[in-house]
Amino acid sequence: MAKWGDDGELFRLMREELFTAVVGDVLDGMGLLAQFLPPEIRLLDERRVLIGRAMPVLEADVFAATTEGTANPLSARPFGLMLEALDDLRPGEVYVCTGGSPIYALWGELMSIRAMHLGAAGAVLDGHVRDTREILALGFPVMARGRYAQDQGPRGKVIDYRLPIRIGQASIAPGDLLFGDIDGVLVVPRVAEEEAVRLALEKVRGENAVREALKAGMRAAEAFRELGVM
Repeated sequence: MAKWGDDGELFRLMREELFTAVVGDVLDGMGLLAQFLPPEIRLLDERRVLIGRAMPVLEADVFAATTEGTANPLSARPFGLMLEALDDLRPGEVYVCTGGSPIYALWGELMSIRAMHLGAAGAVLDGHVRDTREILALGFPVMARGRYAQDQGPRGKVIDYRLPIRIGQASIAPGDLLFGDIDGVLVVPRVAEEEAVRLALEKVRGENAVREALKAGMRAAEAFRELGVM
């Protein structure tokens, strides 16, 4: 049985006791071998931790801010569905976006302010972020491939949201658990999260015992033989 009653408790427990390496190891042991997003996607502020439910967003390149008379009505709308996707964020969710070319920023300060007001948990971008100083001052957890000020306005649009996406080798469905820290970001499928978190807690608590044993001078082979963790 789960040891947490709701997402608030789950997120607090993970923030206090877990880190991405141990959760990734557990997912490997469960046969889930493609859960980390690419290593280039990193926290703007490495002191922060990002934990929340995925709200996936799909971006596409365009070549003008608006184009009339096409088969797709989104072509006539600046940013496509970006503003609707942003406004649809719910407490504890992470705006996670992919699909565009790395020639413009997918996130900025004003989006962060709106997301914070809605209680969102962060943003994960398969692309770049801008307004870096302002976002760092806000303290909003953002993970991106880099920093680049060029605007998405005439270059990209959101074409859909709350749909399954893929970033690198990782598939992300709406409601999956996203967990990011200084070592990267991974996705825990919702159907596997209870077992994964339980096993990760057991593993990290075992590692704490190994750490103390090693500090006391125990040989690594002996520690692994006796405690089963290394």
